Amino acid sequence: MTLFRWGVLSTARIGREQLIPAIQDASNSIVSAIASRELGRARDLADRFGAPHAFGSYDELLQSDQVDGVYIPLPTSQHVEWALKAAQAGKHVLCEKPIALHADEIKDLIAARDQNNVLVSEAFMVQYHPQWAKVHDLIKNGAIGRLRQVQGAFAYFNIDPDNMRNKPELGGGALPDIGVYPTVTTRIATGQEPLRVRASVERDPRFGTDTYASISADFGDFNLDFYCSTQMALRQEMVFHGEKGYIEVTAPFNAGDYGHASITLHNQSHDGAETFRFPGVRQYRNLIETFADVAAGGENVLFSLENSVRNQRLIDAIYRAGESDGWEQV
Repeated sequence: MTLFRWGVLSTARIGREQLIPAIQDASNSIVSAIASRELGRARDLADRFGAPHAFGSYDELLQSDQVDGVYIPLPTSQHVEWALKAAQAGKHVLCEKPIALHADEIKDLIAARDQNNVLVSEAFMVQYHPQWAKVHDLIKNGAIGRLRQVQGAFAYFNIDPDNMRNKPELGGGALPDIGVYPTVTTRIATGQEPLRVRASVERDPRFGTDTYASISADFGDFNLDFYCSTQMALRQEMVFHGEKGYIEVTAPFNAGDYGHASITLHNQSHDGAETFRFPGVRQYRNLIETFADVAAGGENVLFSLENSVRNQRLIDAIYRAGESDGWEQV
């Protein structure tokens, strides 16, 4: 087997703690290179993970013939810029979410992907966790009857002024960081798209970032209601409520960090429940292996840029709705 050679742009925490270990864990990938604006930091991280190459600039890594594709965990405001540069350099691209701050920006990435015949994908790891395929199948097969209501929550507490999530110039804010998860998982689970949305969005005057949002999205057949916050107690939850029962998803986004992934199916009268568990699943490893497989011509399915556009349109509409008193079209 030819291993997919990954280059990582920056020494960001999510790369160190999640993606680089997932690449090492993957059966079809290796960490080939680390780049940082400080060569010493790149060398330290490369040594830590056994990567043979270290670069003192991102451009140097993109020119390397020892790299097949890159993972981009840079601040959100730099995602489009470096994803475009990587695609134009002929590298496959896996970019941390959100891949852009506005849906229209993704059009340039689609054009670069097609012109350079490379993969460009947003790193929604939830796409690759089997719990979401199970939720989709339960809903599709009528386990809860007609779906009427989806409820979600994602919150943590962070008031560090130096953290990028609290810096608007870096693309910080609750909606870009975590609001994207209730939206994308609802779309994955149901296969449906929102029509309109209304929302209340609060900003912290110290930072200028959105730190709380309460959202209602109309999907036609059902509603999605969720909140997200970067200044509330740690919580994440998703519930899909139908006429014949409901599905509770435990640890829906960061399985392992927020508890063990499981799905509980409750019946209409609430006198019985069936729980589905997913021991040992590593969604980041699944993401890496799927990406490398598709790059090698495999038939697995990646989260597409067209899918990214649809999810970002909803986030864009939520921001507009937060400035108005009524519904906004998605």
